[in-house]
Amino acid sequence: MGDPTGLIPAPLSVRTESGHFPLTSETLLHAGPGAERAARRLRAELSPPTGLPLPPAPEPVDGALCLLLDPGLHQRLGDEGYLLDVTPERATLTAAAEPGLHWAVQTLRQLLGPAAYRRAPLPGGPDWSLPALHLADAPRFRWRGLMLDVARHFMPKDGVLRVLDLLAAHKLNVLHFHLTDDQGWRIEVRGKPRLTEVASWRERSRLGHRASPLWDPRPHGGYYTQEDLREIVAYAAERQITVVPEIDIPGHSQAAIAAYPELGNRDAGVDTAELGVWTDWGISTHLLAPSEEVLRFYEEVLEEVLEIFPSPYVHLGGDECPKDEWRASPSAQARLAELGLPDENALQAWMLRHFGEWLAARGRRLVGWDEILQGEGEDADPRTAAGAVVPDARPSSASPLRADGPSGEAYAPVLADLPDGAAVSSWRGYAGGVAAARAGHDVVICPEQQVYFDHRQDAGEDEPVPIGYVRTLADVYRFEPVPPELAGTELAARVLGTQATMWAECTETPQRVDYQLFPRLVALAEVAWSQLPAPGQRDVEGFERRMERAHYPRLDAMGVNYRPPSGPYPWQRRPGVLGRPIDGAPPIV
Repeated sequence: MGDPTGLIPAPLSVRTESGHFPLTSETLLHAGPGAERAARRLRAELSPPTGLPLPPAPEPVDGALCLLLDPGLHQRLGDEGYLLDVTPERATLTAAAEPGLHWAVQTLRQLLGPAAYRRAPLPGGPDWSLPALHLADAPRFRWRGLMLDVARHFMPKDGVLRVLDLLAAHKLNVLHFHLTDDQGWRIEVRGKPRLTEVASWRERSRLGHRASPLWDPRPHGGYYTQEDLREIVAYAAERQITVVPEIDIPGHSQAAIAAYPELGNRDAGVDTAELGVWTDWGISTHLLAPSEEVLRFYEEVLEEVLEIFPSPYVHLGGDECPKDEWRASPSAQARLAELGLPDENALQAWMLRHFGEWLAARGRRLVGWDEILQGEGEDADPRTAAGAVVPDARPSSASPLRADGPSGEAYAPVLADLPDGAAVSSWRGYAGGVAAARAGHDVVICPEQQVYFDHRQDAGEDEPVPIGYVRTLADVYRFEPVPPELAGTELAARVLGTQATMWAECTETPQRVDYQLFPRLVALAEVAWSQLPAPGQRDVEGFERRMERAHYPRLDAMGVNYRPPSGPYPWQRRPGVLGRPIDGAPPIV
């Protein structure tokens, strides 16, 4: 039997009572009207580790697990909140809507103890029982996510399904799926076959950060068929997770240009027919041409994307876009003049607005990294000088994106005229989120300095491929998604939530992804779900005790290759593979 005080994320309230409710071969499962799918998930998750059949009960009788929908709870707890009442006679899970029942099931699993996360009963396993209690719970944010990069290193479908299981177990409800980049294209587009024939693999890969002299000479690649992606989307939906696809436009597009050279700026002094899928890390200077042909090409790509992904949001990247080729391209300059635009940043804004309006006409919403706010003026990133190849660790001090208040000074660039409904992923600190909210847009707060989990977890020399800032489990637990400029104002409602970001340049296996994500993703899950006090008042030591006492055993049972609190195991280290530590990293705000 699990400990109610060891629940992660922490619930709104829990009151323990005396006694417990035993689960035996006689225990029934009742699903009220509308709760049938939640009951299937409960049985699918609890029957394998317990060996209990949980046969159906037509009524909510004693001796049963009961799943009920009560729309009257919506005003109090929303669609994702729930009540869990356990007495010695029965256990009742009640929610206003199906998502709440699903999260209630996840809490039920935790209460049954770590063995409930196994895939088969253990010989001499525990007697299954639930502690008597009354629990009320609801999330703080509606966007609680993980951005998973499968473009740099491809993750086979089974690995993605496993990630979805781990997200669901932690009440995370968004998978931001980064499917395309300079180093690979991972989504089958039936009308554009060379995107998988050519753009889905590269000849070799850098080992470690781009400053490393080491190479893996093996070709690397892979892609998801449309059937694979529909399976991933359906699997996620069963777990109340939305899959948000990301297709990069107009930068991070060398793989696509390698497959279709006409997508590039052929009159900018570059032979796009000679480009291959990029084998190095960082940011390629090759970007899409701002032509009608490119617009039509990507509209056709997005038509197939929309058929696969029902998500209301489609992420179009829009970040880290060096404009050197546009400056050198006569056709790009002619397009700029034709549109009456002042500079290349405004040309990028025009291109993104085109696709934002295209999506809106089809009932979808554009979401992009905070560079999509740039309308005209200075470059969104000053390190994109002619010929530069921008490194992949990006300290926010290099960005001119600013907003009034603690996150910076007066906002410098002219804001882009984004379509209504467009949302912004604020990764270069809080400033993009503040500016977007003030401009009337929803935001996902995911600053590199706090929640980029490709960054190292400790300053020790044993950390594998140490990238960027040191961000420990405690650091992530102290992270606050609502910028101080918005806190306590009406604009705080513009913060949809937060997500961790897992770039995959240096995480070429699921084990390495596990190591970088866990246990920090657990801390982010509680930050995104629970009603925590201000960062300086958070009980970090109490959270770490809950991890030690209750949650590391759950991760062990799920087979997660997390970083131990004492440091990496010998087999988790990667001696001799260089990273890129950033010295003098700014303190957490």
